[in-house]
Amino acid sequence: MSAGHETDRSREEDGRARAPARSSVVSNVLAMAYREFAAMRHDRPFLATVTVQPIVMLLLFGFALSNDPHNVPWAVLDRSQTALSRRLVAEIEATGRFLEPRRTESYDEGRAWLRRGDALALLVIPPDLRREVARGAPEVQLLIDGADPISAARVAGIVLQAASRLELRASEPVRADTAPAPRAGGMVDLRPRFWFNTTLADRDFFLAALAGMLLTNLCLSATSLGLVAERESGTFEQTLSLPTGPLEMVLGKLLPYVAMSYLVLGLAIVGSGLLFGIWPSGSWVGLVLLTLPFVLASLAIGVLVSTIARTSAQAVFLTTFFILPSFVLSGVMFPYQLMPDGVRHFGFILPLRWYQIGLRRVVSRGADLSDVLVPILALWLLFGALLLLIRWRMQPRLG
Repeated sequence: MSAGHETDRSREEDGRARAPARSSVVSNVLAMAYREFAAMRHDRPFLATVTVQPIVMLLLFGFALSNDPHNVPWAVLDRSQTALSRRLVAEIEATGRFLEPRRTESYDEGRAWLRRGDALALLVIPPDLRREVARGAPEVQLLIDGADPISAARVAGIVLQAASRLELRASEPVRADTAPAPRAGGMVDLRPRFWFNTTLADRDFFLAALAGMLLTNLCLSATSLGLVAERESGTFEQTLSLPTGPLEMVLGKLLPYVAMSYLVLGLAIVGSGLLFGIWPSGSWVGLVLLTLPFVLASLAIGVLVSTIARTSAQAVFLTTFFILPSFVLSGVMFPYQLMPDGVRHFGFILPLRWYQIGLRRVVSRGADLSDVLVPILALWLLFGALLLLIRWRMQPRLG
């Protein structure tokens, strides 16, 4: 009995000893949580980033982004020049989904607009449309940029519906004995043909811009913490003591990542080619020259973030804040041509917008070097502007 009482007493003593220990653990955790919460409360840039990002993404996904075609750029090659052909074009415009059509007199010019992405659809009306109507078999060709499968299918459906309604409103004057029999699909037989992605495979659309997404993620993540980490570790002052200017310092930090970016580009291109058979159909030289200013501009954005952020946490959140809108507004996930005017124009200040334009031209549309000169020039201009901002941000620190 005495041994049993001793055992019970020892258990009670152990329980009383553990209770303060558990209480101490809870109080320590709560104390650390309070300390972090107090620091977070005074970190206004961090709170602003956390608050603004959900609002921006909510507005983008709620109002700006949609696969429903609007403001579609298109072109018309009207070889008929008849009242019926003009009514067909007017019927398509009446849907309210298309911009004013660009007129062309050349089939090759229309194809060039499709290849550069200046037009998403080309309506080719044959010269003998009136005679074809009389015979009951009028065929009109519709060439559609199939690089974005969802938008291409919807654009084709809208144009087909507009063509089917043409029968209800107008017909060319023909003799009674040659009047065409009623057609189930309408007066005009519209033949859509998808270019650059004939099977409308979603995989082709995403893999064509995969390199742009990978490089954006790499460049911004690699450089956004550079100067912040040096300031936190106390080595930034040592770097400033070197006989180098701010731009020389920035360029020296960027060059190693340029080489790493070309390695990532090679992995993305070769991987897509070997695994899925998707190789660039255009100029490889154009792809290499296009990538350099894009990588430099993206790296410069990361450096600019590191000059703004005061802590590593701020740098991480600012980088994430920039990466997500870049993916959404650039056109790698949603076709930028179909975005509302204000949102579509804002995306042109993003390096990824210009890179994905050139990338899709080279990979999907078979563009040559001359077709990507405009994106290359725009990226170099963005890089120059970012360098000026970086120099302005670093100048007070150097003084």
